[in-house]
Amino acid sequence: MSKIESKFLKVKCSDCANESVLFNKVSSSVSCQFCGSSLASSTGGTATITAEIVEELD
Repeated sequence: MSKIESKFLKVKCSDCANESVLFNKVSSSVSCQFCGSSLASSTGGTATITAEIVEELD
């Protein structure tokens, strides 16, 4: 049985310190709700997370 690699991440915006929850396999770019800074971008698989990862959620 294969291990599930997908998970939700709590991240902190590097510009305004707002915390958001996002999926680690995003299909489009994700921006901060407050300042618009990029938090993650799609790479066709696991996302490139540009924000600080605070914790991995179950």
